[in-house]
Amino acid sequence: MKINFPSAFTVAPDAVLLDLDDTLYAYDHAHQSAYKAIKQKLFKDYSVKESAIDFTFKQAKNEIKLSLKKTAASHSRLLYFQRMLELMGLGSQPLLCLDLEQTYWRTFLNNAQLFPGVKEFLDDLRILRIPSAIVTDLTAQIQFRKLLYFGLDRYFTAIVTSEEVGLDKPHPMIFELALKKINPSGDCIWMIGDNSINDILGAKNAIGAITLQKIHSGVEIGSNESLPDAHFNSFIELSRLLKALNEYASN
Repeated sequence: MKINFPSAFTVAPDAVLLDLDDTLYAYDHAHQSAYKAIKQKLFKDYSVKESAIDFTFKQAKNEIKLSLKKTAASHSRLLYFQRMLELMGLGSQPLLCLDLEQTYWRTFLNNAQLFPGVKEFLDDLRILRIPSAIVTDLTAQIQFRKLLYFGLDRYFTAIVTSEEVGLDKPHPMIFELALKKINPSGDCIWMIGDNSINDILGAKNAIGAITLQKIHSGVEIGSNESLPDAHFNSFIELSRLLKALNEYASN
């Protein structure tokens, strides 16, 4: 763990906000496994070549994101698959779209694993009676499924999705609503996330949060205005920091 601004860590937090995807678990492996299952199904049932799937899925995703901007629906795999089939000349096919969506998320969850130390860190927060909230993009339905799958549904004081507020991070509304829901006793708020813009800069600008960036393969440390107050590789390091701050306050 590297603390970039030591003055930010003199007391334990009054509340902790956490991103979900690629912060509490590695997103890329789960996504690649799920996408591979989609390609195998389309090749087996419709003889669609892998190159055609790659091309049309990318185009479909780009079109949906351009059309819906930074909203929860812009991440909808159902919409991606619908548009992908249309671009292939196969029509909308609601039954197949739903089948592909279910296949994608079922495979995704079967291949998603929490980072080491996540539950222990959340247990530490609970023992210290520090309220916490998930602040996450995407729709509530799939984000709730992920929390249930990981066994995290009882750990958080509140959950806020971009579907609930109407806009993705880094829009300030998602952070502001999280604080409104958990009503912290003070203004020392930690924001933990992987994305240097959406999580780190967004939380700094919206609520003046102390920011901690989760670093792993594929994640670059923020710089300049998006430089986090600290960055870390393991949640075990966060537990040690929290314990040290709590012991310091007790002495």
